[in-house]
This record gives sequence, C-alpha cells and structure tokens, in this order.
Amino acid sequence: MATVTVRNLPDEVHRALRVRAAHHGRSTEAEIRYILEIAARPPERIRLGSLLQSITHEAGGLTDAEAERFNRLRDKTPAEPMRFS
Repeated sequence: MATVTVRNLPDEVHRALRVRAAHHGRSTEAEIRYILEIAARPPERIRLGSLLQSITHEAGGLTDAEAERFNRLRDKTPAEPMRFS
C-alpha cells in the first residue's frame, strides 16, 4: 500500500479531522483514508441494490402475489439494540 504525507496541514483542520474521526468511532488516520476513498471513488459506480433492481426489472419484476408472499415471509421481529456491558 502507498503512503502519503501531508505537510503544512493547519492545526484547525487536524483538530476537525480528529473530532470527526472520534464522532465516527475511527482513528484520525482511518478517517482520512475514508475521506480520500469517498472523494476518489467514481460517482457512476453501480451499487448492489441498483444492480439487483435492474435485474428484477429486466426479468419482468414481481407480481403483486409474489410481493405479498415475500412480505408474509419477511421477519418482522424488532431488532434488539446492541449491549455494551
């Protein structure tokens, strides 16, 4: 993996990055990697949900009966929040 050094970063920017990283539960270095990845990622990237939707559309979609069957089978149990103890 490549290494990048950023020189002359203003203290205010570094402080803001540290606060943002803490807010997201990441290290400052991980937060900077995340920001760079988002900035460099092409916007036309196909996302999984969009791909699945287009496949379903090309296959003719779901009938109302099929959609209703999926709704009946779907687990409707409320999610339990995580516990940290």
